[in-house]
Amino acid sequence: MRKAYLVTVALFALAFSLASASDPARLQDFCVALKDYSDKSAVFVNGKFCKDPKLVTADDFYFCGLNIPGNTYNKVGSNVTNVNVETFPGLNTLGISLARIDFAPYGQNSPHTHPRGTEILVVLEGTLFVGFVTSNTDNRLFTKTLNKGDVFVFPVGLIHFQVNVGKTNAIAISGLSSQNAGAITIANAVFGSNPPINPDVLTKAFQLDKKVVKYLQKEF
Repeated sequence: MRKAYLVTVALFALAFSLASASDPARLQDFCVALKDYSDKSAVFVNGKFCKDPKLVTADDFYFCGLNIPGNTYNKVGSNVTNVNVETFPGLNTLGISLARIDFAPYGQNSPHTHPRGTEILVVLEGTLFVGFVTSNTDNRLFTKTLNKGDVFVFPVGLIHFQVNVGKTNAIAISGLSSQNAGAITIANAVFGSNPPINPDVLTKAFQLDKKVVKYLQKEF
């Protein structure tokens, strides 16, 4: 019995070693995301259907409009223009995306995380104060003031932020190691969930008066 078990384990190990030595998951040049799922011949890959390669054109790998400033007239004074698989089908399965971030004077990209991607950010205009916090239990804060041309990286999944500390507008471009890195804005998720989190939970978690918690839930 033990001999049979060892043979089975050995076969699994051999299979995994062969698999790791083969091609990665993407076994074709591209998989342009198909928005019209009525095409029954489409292949479903990582959340999207693939467009028939014979019907793919150069336009599927093209995006325009990143030169247009985003509207920063909001509570936080910033705007994120995402260029991911949802807006740029050619990114499907390629593991990359990017975004333009516009900041009004003293505007901020509030504390948030990207659950599926590391972010690298370059400042095009203005001065940004940026930072991220490591995971429990250290919760160590790393911060840096960035000027035009400076670059900073935010590791995948960690809470991070950017704040315009200048008196003029600021612009940054961020690259992400995912076709759709996702974003969880901490305040929105905690105080603006649908349905709302029980105020008793948040009162204890944040050590706040319940009235304050209910006020914040109304704000978000």
